[in-house]
Amino acid sequence: MNARTSALDSLVFGVDIQSGDIRGDAPSYALVVFDGESIERDVVSHRKLRRRIESEEPAVVATDNAYELAADKDDLVRFLRALPHGTSLVQVTGDERPEPLSRVASRHGVPYGKKPMKEAEASARLAAANVGYEVTAFTDTTTVKVSRGRSTGKGGWSQDRYTRRIHGNVKRRAREVESELEEAGLDYEVDITEKYGGYANAVFSVEARPQDIPVSAGRSGDTRVEIERERRDGIEFEPLVKRRDRVVVGIDPGTTTAAAVVGLDGTVFDVYSTRTADTAEVIEWLVERGRPVIVAADVTPMPETVETFRRSFDAAGWTPDSDLPVDEKLHRTREEAYDNDHERDALAAALFAVDDHADQFERVGRRTPAGIDRAEVIARVVADEQSVEGALADLRDDDGDEEEESGPEPRELTDEEKRIRDLEAQVERLSGHVDDLKEQLAEKDDEIEELEAELSDARREERLEARRDREVTRIRRENDRLERERDEARETVEELEEKLARMKTLWKLDHDDFADVSEGRDLVPVKPVEQFTKAAIRRADEEYGLAAGDVVYLRDASGAGRATAERLVETEPRAILRTGGLSDVAEEVLFEHEIPVGPADDVAIQEVDELAVARESDVEAVIEDWERRAEERELEQTEAMVDEIISEHRAGEAERT
Repeated sequence: MNARTSALDSLVFGVDIQSGDIRGDAPSYALVVFDGESIERDVVSHRKLRRRIESEEPAVVATDNAYELAADKDDLVRFLRALPHGTSLVQVTGDERPEPLSRVASRHGVPYGKKPMKEAEASARLAAANVGYEVTAFTDTTTVKVSRGRSTGKGGWSQDRYTRRIHGNVKRRAREVESELEEAGLDYEVDITEKYGGYANAVFSVEARPQDIPVSAGRSGDTRVEIERERRDGIEFEPLVKRRDRVVVGIDPGTTTAAAVVGLDGTVFDVYSTRTADTAEVIEWLVERGRPVIVAADVTPMPETVETFRRSFDAAGWTPDSDLPVDEKLHRTREEAYDNDHERDALAAALFAVDDHADQFERVGRRTPAGIDRAEVIARVVADEQSVEGALADLRDDDGDEEEESGPEPRELTDEEKRIRDLEAQVERLSGHVDDLKEQLAEKDDEIEELEAELSDARREERLEARRDREVTRIRRENDRLERERDEARETVEELEEKLARMKTLWKLDHDDFADVSEGRDLVPVKPVEQFTKAAIRRADEEYGLAAGDVVYLRDASGAGRATAERLVETEPRAILRTGGLSDVAEEVLFEHEIPVGPADDVAIQEVDELAVARESDVEAVIEDWERRAEERELEQTEAMVDEIISEHRAGEAERT
């Protein structure tokens, strides 16, 4: 509910300062709680007023001066930010230049008194009747920020895993929020900051008010969700009722309800469609855009939902002789903008209704004198089924423009008896007409009382139905959340079961396949690296760590240069097993740092996912083979060096002789 909903469907707080001053001593306030049927009066402190607003979440907090609740503009912005999402602050006396409350109350027929409690009641009743301006400092764009719920810490043995988990949970929660926004059909933009293992934060800019977003703010474990409306440049005052033109409305009911508002001359004012709003919200949207004269549908007979809208506005109804074909609707709306087929159908219904009444509108316009509201005459003729003369007469009576005609009796009637007889007949005739009118008035009063009682019961039932719908929606959302958690838990169990199976396989490898384990020797772990590149070395180091003394298995040893080889040397491996050939440069770097290198084919490596083991004896054999080849290589290098020295010496002797 919000400030544009009538008092019978809303809870309204009327507030006026009782004593003190918001800028000085702690003030007290006269508070009137009005729900359309009953009134509660109380005197509260500023703090208690804030607590009651927070706990009861009224649709409107009404006052004759917003600055009785805040010391300055900044304080007023803070007050507005603290209001519940469904609560509006309304200044009933106007915008930046308010009128006296007594004048506004008198204009709208609301009881008024000078005491603070009477002024608070007048404010509540005026706001309930859609009188005043909503005080706002925020746009209809809301920021939803998903971020880390705890610090990643200063480091430790498990720092990388801890950080990765937090960022992963932020990413998971961001995707849940994105899914919920998609399901609600909301337009949004998202700005994501990616970090190691997932997201550091994700900021959604949603084109909706916080109460329309199916996401709750709060902190849960590793994540935190913050919801905040975007600030305007300053304080703005928006009228509760923006347009009061006489209009023609088209309605397309169904799972998606669409509405179109068209002027009496065929000008399209606005179109709208929703899958979530109820009838009351659509009526509210229409009230903001005009006073319907005709409510139209594109099918015949008129659907019950459209009939409900028609009765709500006491407007005339219009349906085509037969259901409008799609090609005719497309042709009639070809020059207008709409977002979907539902809006097209509603717009077509309104435009065809205007076309059907165009001649009648023109005739009424020609017969309407200057100075009389043509649209008001059309409304009375079409919706109230009055004649043009009757509508003009009523409007003149309402404006006080028509004076009662009086004058002397015609002088030519000189027969006194005839004159008296005519006057008596006239009096008798008028007396009978007055009696008939009194009887009709009594019948109308009785009918009004019955209808008001039915309306009160219907609205009470509608409120109960709305509460039930909200509770059902809440339970469904909770059920969906629990089902998602169940599915995630099942996936986790499956992953753990697969992991356990792999660990059992590895255990069997460790205890069954190698006979030499029983002789007191153990298996040696092997750490695979996919390619002999810096990126692959860094990825392996991040996943399971490369430490001094490790046996490294290069699945593809080709293509490495000096810098890559030196990066691997920094990890100080005990030995390197390779598949494929090393480049000369890489082999030279590894040889210089005395790191044994041998073919992986000479070692029985057993792998389970990222885990791998090998026989210690095979690794030792590779190391011994490399050491033998290293000695031979050093011997060859020494011999080459000696040969070079001898050659240089002989060349020098030859030059001297």
